[in-house]
Amino acid sequence: MKDIIISTRFSVFETVQELPSDIQNLMKQAIEVRKNAYAPYSKFRVGAALLLDNGQIVLGSNQENAAYPSGLCAERVAVFQAGAVYPDAKILKMAITAASDTNQTTDPIPPCGSCRQSIAEYEIKQNTPIEIYFMGEIGVIYKSDSLKNLLPLLFDKSFL
Repeated sequence: MKDIIISTRFSVFETVQELPSDIQNLMKQAIEVRKNAYAPYSKFRVGAALLLDNGQIVLGSNQENAAYPSGLCAERVAVFQAGAVYPDAKILKMAITAASDTNQTTDPIPPCGSCRQSIAEYEIKQNTPIEIYFMGEIGVIYKSDSLKNLLPLLFDKSFL
């Protein structure tokens, strides 16, 4: 037997103001669109903003449904919207923020497993890493240089 060691690296920003200006703008838009989340069941609101290589910004917020799991997370709403409206554009950067209606979220909240897999599909398809910045309602922001940091043993079409 042998062990495989997988390590990841994240950059940590103490505040939104410490982010590069384009990412500050992206995160501010994610914070704003978070307010549009339809989250009557979880009371957990998420906003996502994507920067595409054509300069467009695509937004998404989570949309729940009483018939679980019919709703969608903010990240997938934004990624699928980008794929539908700008099918030839590459996703360069993604900002994600999450807040609870019941308690303040202070830790960075990464994408869930389903969103990681969906983002991976686009990162592989476009053959360009997607920078992902994520935070709670307040507090530090984590930056991942690629989805592969969040899902190092990803499943893709090469396995099919």
